[in-house]
Amino acid sequence: MSSETLPPPAGGSPKVSPIKEAVIRIAGNSQDGIQAIGGFLARLAGRSEQEVMTFMTIPATISGGPSIFQVRIGSGEVLSAGDEADVLLAFYQHSYEDHISSLRAGGIVLYDSDHVEPKPQWQQTYHHLGIPISGLTVEAIGGTAKDKGKNIFALGLVAKMFDLNVPKLEKLIGERFGGKDASILNNALAAFHAGYSHSLGNVLETFKFVDSQRKTGNQVVMNGNDALAYGLIAAGVRFGAGYPITPWSDVMEILRRELPKYGGTFVQCEDEIASISMAMGASYAGRVAVTGSSGPGISLKTEALGWGVMAEMPLVICDIQRGGPSTGMPTNVEQSDLNIACFGGHGDSPRVVLAPASVEDCFYVAIEAVNIARKYNVPVIILSDQAIATRIEAFPEPNFEKVCQDISPDLTPVPDHKAYDLSTPDGVTPRIAPGTRVLSGRYSIATGLEHDELGHPTGSPKMHMQMTAKRRKKLQALAATLPTPKVYGPPEGNVLLVGWGSTQGPIREAVDRARAAGDSVSSLHITHLSPLPPGLENVFSGFNNILVVEMNDEGLYGFGQLGGLLRARYCDPKIRGITKTDGLTWKVRDILDRAKSNVAAGMRKL
Repeated sequence: MSSETLPPPAGGSPKVSPIKEAVIRIAGNSQDGIQAIGGFLARLAGRSEQEVMTFMTIPATISGGPSIFQVRIGSGEVLSAGDEADVLLAFYQHSYEDHISSLRAGGIVLYDSDHVEPKPQWQQTYHHLGIPISGLTVEAIGGTAKDKGKNIFALGLVAKMFDLNVPKLEKLIGERFGGKDASILNNALAAFHAGYSHSLGNVLETFKFVDSQRKTGNQVVMNGNDALAYGLIAAGVRFGAGYPITPWSDVMEILRRELPKYGGTFVQCEDEIASISMAMGASYAGRVAVTGSSGPGISLKTEALGWGVMAEMPLVICDIQRGGPSTGMPTNVEQSDLNIACFGGHGDSPRVVLAPASVEDCFYVAIEAVNIARKYNVPVIILSDQAIATRIEAFPEPNFEKVCQDISPDLTPVPDHKAYDLSTPDGVTPRIAPGTRVLSGRYSIATGLEHDELGHPTGSPKMHMQMTAKRRKKLQALAATLPTPKVYGPPEGNVLLVGWGSTQGPIREAVDRARAAGDSVSSLHITHLSPLPPGLENVFSGFNNILVVEMNDEGLYGFGQLGGLLRARYCDPKIRGITKTDGLTWKVRDILDRAKSNVAAGMRKL
C-alpha cells in the first residue's frame, strides 16, 4: 500500500490513492468480535474476485483475552498474510502498544480514543487517527447495547478508508445476523452506517483497490476447516465420529450439521478412543468413514489406529495440529505431529500421511485421502494445522459434478474372497462389504491379532513376516504412483527451501523476494509425507543447500521432524533444518534471515 500522504486538495477531501494490496491488522479482545471484522473483510474480498489471506490469534482461555486478526487483500497473487501491516486498528491500550511494532513505517494507526492514549515517540513514525469508537457506537445504537457493536462501527470506518463495496458488506452483515432477532440485525446495520458516515478526521489519504488481475468467475471464500469438511462430503464420506477439541471441533460441527443433508450421520462420542473405534466400525461396514482430533486426541487414538493397520481398514483421520506437547498451546500453530502421524503406535504399523498446503488444498486433499484409503485399505492421516484451519482464503469454485463421488458399497456376489490374500504382488486386496455373498461359502473376518489370509488368528512366524511385508508393500506400491513435487523456481541452484503444510505461501513469497534481490533460491513443497514421493533425491542433487522450513523443534540433532525424516531417507548432509516453536506462522523476512545464516554456518563447517 502507498506509504506516502499528501496534503488534501482545496475542497478538503482526502486524496484517494489506487492500491494493489493492503494488510490490515485488527487488535483488541476476542470478546469484541475481532474475528468478525476480519471475516467480513476477507469474505468481501473473495466476493470481489480479489486474493485474500488471513491470520489470527485467539486466547486459549474460556474467559477470552487479547486477540488479533490480520487480513491481506490484493488484486494480484497473495501468498501470505503479510509481514507488516499497513493499517493497525487498535481497540485498547494493550492492543496499541503490543502491535504498533507490526506496522510499517508511515502506516496508519486507527485507534479507539476512548481507550487508547497514543505514545509521543510513535507519532512521528506512524500516522495516528483517533476516533471515540466506543462512545460513538453507544450513540448510534443506544445505551442498552453499550459498545457491543463497536466492531461493526469500526468495520464502517475501514470500509470508508478503503472505499469498500457497501451493498456487499450490508449483505454479509445480513447473512451473519439474519437468523437472529430483527433488532440485532438493525443495530448491526446502524452501527456500520454510523461508522461509514463518520468523518475520518485528519486522515490525509484514503484508498481504493484496483480491479483484480484474476477474473476467475465464481470464487468460494472459507477457512481450512470448512474446506476439509466439505471435501470429505464431496468424496462420499457419510459417517463420522469425534470428540471436541480445538482446533478440530469446527470440522466436527460442520459434518454434524451437513452430513444429515446427504443421508449421513456424525456422532459425538464419549472420548477419542470410542470415536476412532466407531469410525472404523463404519468403514468396516463398507464405506470410508472419518474421525479427527488434534495432537492430544491423536495420542489417544493410536492404539485403535494400530488395529486399523492390522485389519487393513480404510479410514480417514484428520489431525488439526496445535502447539504441544500435552495440552500445550491450544490456539497456536505448530507442525509437531509429523512423527506421531508417521510412526505413532507400537509395532510396525505403516499408514499414509498427507498435508494440505492451503485452504483450497484442504478440499482436494480430503478427496485424495478418501480415495487412497479405499484403494489401499489403509488408514490415512490428514495433517492440517491451526494456521490453515482458521485462515480464510478465496479460491475458484470446484467443479462439483466432476469431484463429487458416490462410494456406496457394491454388494455384487463374488466367487471367492480372501480379505488378506497374499498372492497379490503389491499387497493390495480388494475389500468387500459385510453382506456381500461369497459363492464359495468362505467368509473372512477382521481382527487385531495377526491372522491368515481369511483373518483367522495365527501365531505362525512365517505368516507374521508375510503379512507384515504385505502391509508394507501396499505403501510402497502407492509411493510408486505419486508425482514428484514440482520445484518453484529454477530446478537447480544454491538454496532449496523445502516445506510442508501451511508454510507453502510464506516460503514461495520468500523465494520471489530472494530472486528479485539476485539470490539463487527455489522451493519444494511436499504433500505426501508417508510414503514420500519418488524422485526427491534427483531434485536435491541440483542444490548446494537444502533447508527444511517447519514449525517444530529442531530436536536432539538439529533438523526438525521433516528434516530428520528426509535425512534418514536420503542420507544427504546438505539437508538442514530451519525451525521455530513460537506458535506463530512464518514471516517471509524471518525465513530469508534464517536461510542466510544457515547457509553461512554451513559454509563455515565445510
